[in-house]
Amino acid sequence: MIQKPKTPSRIDFPGFEDDQATVIDRQIERVQPPKMYRVVLLNDDFTPMEFVVMVIQEYFHKDQESATRIMLQVHLEGKGVCGVYTKDVAATKVEQIVDRSREAGHPLQCRMEEA
Repeated sequence: MIQKPKTPSRIDFPGFEDDQATVIDRQIERVQPPKMYRVVLLNDDFTPMEFVVMVIQEYFHKDQESATRIMLQVHLEGKGVCGVYTKDVAATKVEQIVDRSREAGHPLQCRMEEA
């Protein structure tokens, strides 16, 4: 005859009385998605439109049409959103664009805003 294995009970654990038992509730941790940030170019009266389009294409991997649309938004509305990224990626892109603009002798401003 085959016997089922015996499941442990409180009696099987010496030193544990019913009044000493503690029940721990299982807590589920929910991981929040990271905050996202918009990378925004700001308009100025000195940076050539062609340079702005080139920066958008190079750093945000946009095609000619999308880059031109964003550049016109910057020119006409004062600012334009180039992309939305996590904080570290957005900060890196802002730094790269500002450095590239200064190397080329342009005052193009770029910043990040919480999305």
